Amino acid sequence: MSNSFSDSKQIKMISIFSELVQTDFKGEMNALCWYRNLEGDFNEIVTKLPIKENITEVYPEDLIALQLSEKGNIARETILNDLQLLADYGASPSLNLLKCYERDAEFDFISTDVYSFHVDRSPIATDTFLCTYHGAASDIISNSQAEQKILIPEIRAKLKELHNGPEEEFENFLEENYFDLHYQLHPDAKPINLGLGHLWRLAVDHPKQQVLPCIHRAPIENEGEYRLLLIC
Repeated sequence: MSNSFSDSKQIKMISIFSELVQTDFKGEMNALCWYRNLEGDFNEIVTKLPIKENITEVYPEDLIALQLSEKGNIARETILNDLQLLADYGASPSLNLLKCYERDAEFDFISTDVYSFHVDRSPIATDTFLCTYHGAASDIISNSQAEQKILIPEIRAKLKELHNGPEEEFENFLEENYFDLHYQLHPDAKPINLGLGHLWRLAVDHPKQQVLPCIHRAPIENEGEYRLLLIC
């Protein structure tokens, strides 16, 4: 996996939050990175938060209630500040403590879970923001290095069998079941890992979007390690 953000045409590096939210996507560039080397002990926060299920939403009051060391407190202040910046911008951020996401085992020829490379879709103009503070981090891939799975002949043929309905309803069937959001990487594709501590803004598929949506995936979690992820 490459960690070289600056030489990718897909990514624009920025240094302050206002630039993150005000910069327009254009051309091949559909991912913005507020690059940061964060101080603090995020592992301490993870170990002190109760995990109630595979995905536990963590609220500001949960963070505030923790008894933390000085380094743990620095990490807490960073997370609270990020949540506030995004809320003030008008986004609805959530902080998740993740053991794992639900896997899609329904079909052996196409996956529609978040571990599959996919794009996000919205009926309104919006973007995806995310930051991994602890644990495995997400990957993105250039649109030129992947193909929609529904365009791969053998997958498309199986989806038509599954649909088993009128041809004119097939495209709607693909959208309604989110099959069209998922991508197959080319053999020589080089995903980029988003790393820890950086706040990302990724382009979403919506009617006003001027660029291709950013293809991304959730990582397979490291054994015995939880992820702490801000997303909206």
